[in-house]
Amino acid sequence: MFFSDTMRRNLLILCCCQALVMSAGPLIIATSGLVGLALAQQKIWATLPTACMFAGMLVITFPASILMKRIGRRMGFTLGLLVGLAGALLSTYAIVERSFMLFALGTFLIGITNGFGQYYRFAAAEVASAQYRGRAISWVMVGGVVAAFLGPNIANWSRDVLFGVPFAGSYASLLILYGLSLVLIANLRIPMPDKEERSGSQRPLWQVATQPAFLVAAVGALLAYGVMNLLMTATPLAMVGNGHDFGDTVFVIQWHVVAMYGPSFFTGHLIQRFGVTRIMSIGAVMLAACVAINLSGLTVMHFWAALVLLGLGWNFLFVGGTTLLIETYTPAEKAKAQGLNDLLVFGTVAMSALASGFLHQLVGWTALNYSVLPAIALALGATFWLGRRRANAASMA
Repeated sequence: MFFSDTMRRNLLILCCCQALVMSAGPLIIATSGLVGLALAQQKIWATLPTACMFAGMLVITFPASILMKRIGRRMGFTLGLLVGLAGALLSTYAIVERSFMLFALGTFLIGITNGFGQYYRFAAAEVASAQYRGRAISWVMVGGVVAAFLGPNIANWSRDVLFGVPFAGSYASLLILYGLSLVLIANLRIPMPDKEERSGSQRPLWQVATQPAFLVAAVGALLAYGVMNLLMTATPLAMVGNGHDFGDTVFVIQWHVVAMYGPSFFTGHLIQRFGVTRIMSIGAVMLAACVAINLSGLTVMHFWAALVLLGLGWNFLFVGGTTLLIETYTPAEKAKAQGLNDLLVFGTVAMSALASGFLHQLVGWTALNYSVLPAIALALGATFWLGRRRANAASMA
């Protein structure tokens, strides 16, 4: 057996919480741009609420990691969910009252919850043995497959159930998801950080961050997320602009998120068998293929195929980057190394979400797709470089 009974129980809880909490992401991606178009005085700001969600993730990422070093994973995750409840309430109220700024603030608070939730994957690695950490990360990220169906479909089913105001019910439904997550987290059994993790000897952060493996892990993850988010956030706007209805948008976003998390059933095994840099390189190639399809047509199936490849490429790069990152720090360095990595990643995500609306409005869908090609080339070059470096070191050993 790969995992003990306690490990499997913890992984199941983390997987379920990943599914429930991360459902907010596709829900907001599918709806917030449309809500923004309805509420914002200037349509160029339509994707600001999406950017605010990622900004919330950005500002909490490093503090959340340091906080959980002191109070433990379970208390940290609980605190994040309480903030999410406040964000869901505020977003619902803002839509009913037609307040664009309050809606943006609500998505910012939801982003804080998502920022805490990003550490579910690291918590999974901590409850597994060293040999199976990649698989543990993948298992927990499988929860995103459920989120892929849950988030967009909740947005669609509940959009008109509250006060007859479009999408108010969608955000109210997050209260149920966060409430269930709180019950699950109460049953999580992860030991508090030990003495070595709290006060062990540490290298300066710059020494940790300038290791080749850390650099490639961070660059791969942030470019994967940045490219994915830039294209994903603009896709609903591009689809509406080309005459496709909201049901088509839900279909495309849903399968995109399936592609993001579905490969997690086997990504850890592929990394273990073929090596982390090779899998990350394949992910970068998939992102390039996504751009090629986006540039070739504007039908629903073009958008669908492109976003499926976008999700697959993100999964290979992001799971690979997370697995690679774990190799680069000691227990005492864990909080600051993870915090810095996710700060870089979600800083890029927040900027790309905001830039997405501007670029789509100012230069159009085609130019937006061309703009991500240098980032994809950098990700591919970095992973290839580290792979060759490791191969040369192994041949000389």
